[in-house]
Amino acid sequence: MILTKEQRAILDGEKGETLAKVMKTLVMYGDAFEAEKLVPITSKYNHLVTSFGLKVMSPVYDLMQQLLDAGVCSEQKFSVDPRPLDKNVPANFLQNLVFNKFMYTKQDFYEDQLEKLGLMDKNAFSCTCYMDELGNVPQKGEVLSWAESSAVVYANSVLGARCNRNSGILDIMGSIVGYVPYFGLLTDEGRKATWVVKVQTTKKPEAQLLGSAIGMKVMEDVPYVVGLDKWIGTQLNDSAKAYLKDFGAATASNGAVGLYHIENLTPEAVELGKALIAEGANEYIIDDAELERVKNNYPVIWKNPDASPKLCFVGCPHLSLEQLKDWTVKIEESLKKNGKKKVTVNTVLTAAPAVLEAFNKTDYAQRLKAAGVITSYICPLMYMNNPLCKKMPVITSSNKLRTYTSARYYTDGEILNAITGGKN
Repeated sequence: MILTKEQRAILDGEKGETLAKVMKTLVMYGDAFEAEKLVPITSKYNHLVTSFGLKVMSPVYDLMQQLLDAGVCSEQKFSVDPRPLDKNVPANFLQNLVFNKFMYTKQDFYEDQLEKLGLMDKNAFSCTCYMDELGNVPQKGEVLSWAESSAVVYANSVLGARCNRNSGILDIMGSIVGYVPYFGLLTDEGRKATWVVKVQTTKKPEAQLLGSAIGMKVMEDVPYVVGLDKWIGTQLNDSAKAYLKDFGAATASNGAVGLYHIENLTPEAVELGKALIAEGANEYIIDDAELERVKNNYPVIWKNPDASPKLCFVGCPHLSLEQLKDWTVKIEESLKKNGKKKVTVNTVLTAAPAVLEAFNKTDYAQRLKAAGVITSYICPLMYMNNPLCKKMPVITSSNKLRTYTSARYYTDGEILNAITGGKN
């Protein structure tokens, strides 16, 4: 790797031993992927994936403390993934005991470290940091040092920023020295599509299901999706962005996609069109039957597959303001149709603190509460990491949550019926 004079000086320890170690780590990371150089981070803010104070993560806290003791902080302010706990989310005595005494015992301590290192504000906890309410919205072409797979794929694809799928800790190391290795999705060549996905469904495909199918097929490659604009339009409005948020999260978790292009919709596809498709690209056709095949092959790992659900999570990744409003209306209408006043399954809709703050200023918030629905800022995945929660029959419309936990996937429509007393 070729380093500039300034980068070499940091590596040689001219700015202290701690910064030298950080630079050495980034150089080793770049060497592993045959990066030719380091390039400056150009975004205003960073986003970190590690947000939870798990007791077993003492090496992380030790590393952060070494940075603080050396007087090192992030060159950028940053947001971070969601908090793991919220007393408003249903949990019994034993589950709470595990959460508070055996799992997230270092949460307050770790949040204090994050604030000292450069956290944007005390409520900058969300996997959807790129929403307007949170203010961490990179511009097209900006170079990032983000981690969190669903945020990275959104920034690359919907915003046109440039970021590799960095791991936790590497994200803040990039911010500390202000550079990241130049390879992969930072390069023009690395952003070309090696798959052409043709959507040939007879109705609008479920975002999380379509993303799952594509992720499992292309894995870490870049897909160029044709035919989806028929269903979600050619404008990046609130509805399209919410769809792509959920779609991208599924491609990134069910596969390892860090970038996708949607013909006639996402920025680079609009600008460059089919020039983004690499020579010899593979083809994948998705029709109704293919989506049904994918869905039917999801494993059900509940101890009793026929158990009645005890909890429902919607919002992984976090919901947008418009999605919260939309779910409110749909739940009200479905309850009325089924002759119910409140949801029949404990239901939690999750969103960023700033989005919930905006939502709570609307009349929708009281209407949703009247329907018996809970809103929360937590990460459902962190809740499901509790071994006692894993045993519960939990349902979700998130393919990411399904992939990483024992939660069972249903489409939005199926979830709506399940929680309002209807029949699937």
